[in-house]
Amino acid sequence: MHEIMAALTVLTDLKLFLLVGLGTFAGVYIGAIPGLSVTMAVSILISFTFSWEVYPALALMIGIFMGGVYGGSRTAILLNIPGAPSAIATAMDGYPMALKGEAGTAIGATTVMSFFGGLIGIIVLGVGAPFVADFAIRFQPRDYMLLAVLGILLVGSLSEGSLTKGIFAGALGIAIGAVGMDPLTFTERFTFGIPLLTGGISFVAVMIGMFGVSEALLQLHHVDKTSVRQKIDRIIPTWSTVRKHLPLALQTSSIGVVIGALPGTGGDIAALMAYDHAKRVTRNPEVPFGKGAMEGLVAPETANNAAVGGAFIPMLTLGIPGDAVTAIMIGALFIHGLNPGPMLMIEQPDMFWFILGALFVANIFMLIFGLTGIRLFTKIVEMPLAVLIPLILLLSIVGAFAVNNAITDVYWMLLFGVLGYFMRLYGYPLGPVILGVILSRLLDDNWRRAIISEGESLGGFFRGILTSPLSAALFLAVVLIFVSQTPVWARMKRALSRREGGA
Repeated sequence: MHEIMAALTVLTDLKLFLLVGLGTFAGVYIGAIPGLSVTMAVSILISFTFSWEVYPALALMIGIFMGGVYGGSRTAILLNIPGAPSAIATAMDGYPMALKGEAGTAIGATTVMSFFGGLIGIIVLGVGAPFVADFAIRFQPRDYMLLAVLGILLVGSLSEGSLTKGIFAGALGIAIGAVGMDPLTFTERFTFGIPLLTGGISFVAVMIGMFGVSEALLQLHHVDKTSVRQKIDRIIPTWSTVRKHLPLALQTSSIGVVIGALPGTGGDIAALMAYDHAKRVTRNPEVPFGKGAMEGLVAPETANNAAVGGAFIPMLTLGIPGDAVTAIMIGALFIHGLNPGPMLMIEQPDMFWFILGALFVANIFMLIFGLTGIRLFTKIVEMPLAVLIPLILLLSIVGAFAVNNAITDVYWMLLFGVLGYFMRLYGYPLGPVILGVILSRLLDDNWRRAIISEGESLGGFFRGILTSPLSAALFLAVVLIFVSQTPVWARMKRALSRREGGA
């Protein structure tokens, strides 16, 4: 009973209730603006809220976190510019739906499915936090490395057509992510003696350029084309649509919670892995993936919002951040004299249940705010291209500059925009490039740790994989995914289907 009252504190205290609502509203629109990340917003909040009491400060931060993860889908659908990395997969099918006049349907579906995914993440946090944390703590450096390799292999399923082009794009992303100072030896990598490269390349600049600027350049080919009028008669998806996709939503929400609970991962990796899962399990979709498939919206949106609840699991039970935002929240708890970790749930269980209640209220606010303002948002897509293209470029420039207030990031954004334009012209997918940039650090750091822990012995590294059930399972998954994407496997499947058809 005491735990329930602590969870209901957000509902019984008007100030906390309004702060969660304000944070969620701000998060939705901050997440929708490329370059204005949730991490940045929460980190700025610490300087304003350090003198507050801990509950109001956390209420505002949790609202921004929940709203921001969802908000990135808005511009991903309408402009093909993901407002956040977790919305990259959403753009793959959301933007084609907008081009067909179905932006209202797409935004409505992502809102409802984001609410469902967030709800699953909160339930798992409340019921199974200790169990999921126990699973997450079993991951060794080699397991994180294998998880990163697993993510890189998703390029085969994220790319339309050539597996070789997908792998090349993923490798390019890894190389871009490796530019700068080596975090272990503090030596320069891929800088070619250019001082500007020592600080690395902002992945936000890469993301905005690849998706935003390249889209604007492609639209120049059709500048005289009449804009598509969006259908917004029905925004909330029908119950039959929700029921049809409920099994997939449950599967991808589970993926989101588990990936979110792994320290250093987060909603972006969860969304991409869920999108890949949807492509594998969906048989005969009504619309092909990449052309406006509803499953392509359900999977990433349920996963990245479920990952929010998952990210709080290691933070509250182990004192280890699940992602960048929870890392900042750990700092906020320290500032307020709290010590997140195993003793927090024993000494101050009210804090755990308050966070759970705040997440639940923020999830409801996210549903309300997500289903409002859609008519205004969809007007963006109905603009003439002569107006829309400069708007895309303006948002791209502002977004790239806002990250570090550096004009250099704008130059990088324009450079990668031109590169993305030519890659799209020649059939190279852009999603794997961003995926490679995101996973580059995870892959590099954990490869180093894994090799060092085995005395720099490659044999010891592989023995560790074979002797650990978890590592062996991940390694087997990597091998199977790689084999399943090869042309030989495709020919075997076609031959088998012809044989079954003949029988």
